[in-house]
Amino acid sequence: MVDQSSTLVPASISKPMAVAKVMGVETEYGIAGGPDGDPISASSVIVSAYAQKGRASISWDFEGETPDLDARGRTDFTALAPVVETHLANTVLTNGARLYVDHAHPEYSSPECRTPLEVTLYDVAGEEVMRRALEAANNVLPVERTITLYKNNSDGKGNSYGTHENYLLRRDVDFGHVIRAMVPHFVSRQIVVGAGKVGEETDAVSQRECAFQVSQRAEFFEEVVGLETTLKRPIINTRDEPHSDAERFRRLHVIIGDANMSQCATLVKLGSTALLLAVLEQRGVSHFPPMPSFPVEAVHGYSRDTTLRYAVACEDGRSRTAWDFQDDLWTLAREYASFDGAAAVAPPDQVEEILTQWREMLDGVRDDPATVADRVDWVAKQRVIQGYQDRHNLDDGDVRLRAIDLQYHDIRASHSLARRVGLRPLFAEETVREAVHNPPPSTRAFFRGQCVARYPEQIVAANWDSVVFDVGEGPLQRVPMLDPLRGTRELTSELLETSRTASELLAALDG
Repeated sequence: MVDQSSTLVPASISKPMAVAKVMGVETEYGIAGGPDGDPISASSVIVSAYAQKGRASISWDFEGETPDLDARGRTDFTALAPVVETHLANTVLTNGARLYVDHAHPEYSSPECRTPLEVTLYDVAGEEVMRRALEAANNVLPVERTITLYKNNSDGKGNSYGTHENYLLRRDVDFGHVIRAMVPHFVSRQIVVGAGKVGEETDAVSQRECAFQVSQRAEFFEEVVGLETTLKRPIINTRDEPHSDAERFRRLHVIIGDANMSQCATLVKLGSTALLLAVLEQRGVSHFPPMPSFPVEAVHGYSRDTTLRYAVACEDGRSRTAWDFQDDLWTLAREYASFDGAAAVAPPDQVEEILTQWREMLDGVRDDPATVADRVDWVAKQRVIQGYQDRHNLDDGDVRLRAIDLQYHDIRASHSLARRVGLRPLFAEETVREAVHNPPPSTRAFFRGQCVARYPEQIVAANWDSVVFDVGEGPLQRVPMLDPLRGTRELTSELLETSRTASELLAALDG
């Protein structure tokens, strides 16, 4: 296999270049019902039902899992790194994704993708995977034990679960610069890509009587920087687990974000972040707006203010609203794309679409929210909530409003409010169905997914950076994939087409 990164990002002698922004999304789904009402058992039923439906039996390979490594290069003895739960249901899909039980939730981790649009497609495909898994599970469960799944981020009782993003970065970018550059974006982007929420759940804001928030997830963040993901959640997560060549690459693990029902919001969430990371790699940290003086308070305050007038003090002595931050950051991304092309993020037409949508959504939430109700989740949800509240003359704390909030995220087509509010789709249903079964052609996920589809009986396990084969004689054979840009359709399709068996494939790779 040949490293094709040089063909995707133009070479430069005079300045460092941004590495191709390979990225992915991990979504934990909210779950209710199931055997004995136990979420872990119910999640296992969901994963197992889909695995049996698709006759998938490929286990996850936990070799090399290092959730306790900190990007700051030191050990934080006060932090609790995520526990690697090797005993729970876990499988690899033919589209290169991972489907498994994460703590008490079924999780779909998309395959690695080369552009924000591609990741958005595979995130939408994940919703379809979960719908099919839910149907398969409920077909064999008694009516009183049926399961419901929600693509959301909190259970309304103070418990939050994540929608995490991952972005490939150059290893030589100082992690302190990542913090300095990206905090302004992560605290403010919620006004465009927040999923919205009725009320509040934590002590941090519950004393202030907030009827509706911009973000589902914002109030659960307690620190600026840290290793944890479930307690003391940080705005910048320091988990240093690249799933690739650690001397060349870093994987930025982003845990501050909502699960979007709007495909446009997902595209802008991923695209804006990828563009800004490319700016950081190529131009440095000095181009970014100053940090808020108190970032955690900014995250909470911005989420609670649907008027977008709330401002926070910044390190340069000025006060800024979330809109001010996003406006500055959009301008920075626009200028970068105009002069440097942003080839590390996506082709020019896709970059232009990201910037256009970001701009329209940003201006719309401030000037005329109705114009972006087809793209901004929190605006769409708030309109439904307010309409119902007005028609029935309900108080802000009425439990029926929380029920409507939850129903917005129901993944069942017959129950989902998100499907009825006119959200703008980006993909035809046929395209989504194709992505359920087939991997993206642009990364190593293609090789992984094709191997799972072609040689399921000879694969004993797989993970992001390797596939482990058992061809029936000799020891197990691991095929490493430490470069996310290797293993693409362009580089491996002929090899796979001419290898009728796993043995022939391994022989060809050794040749």
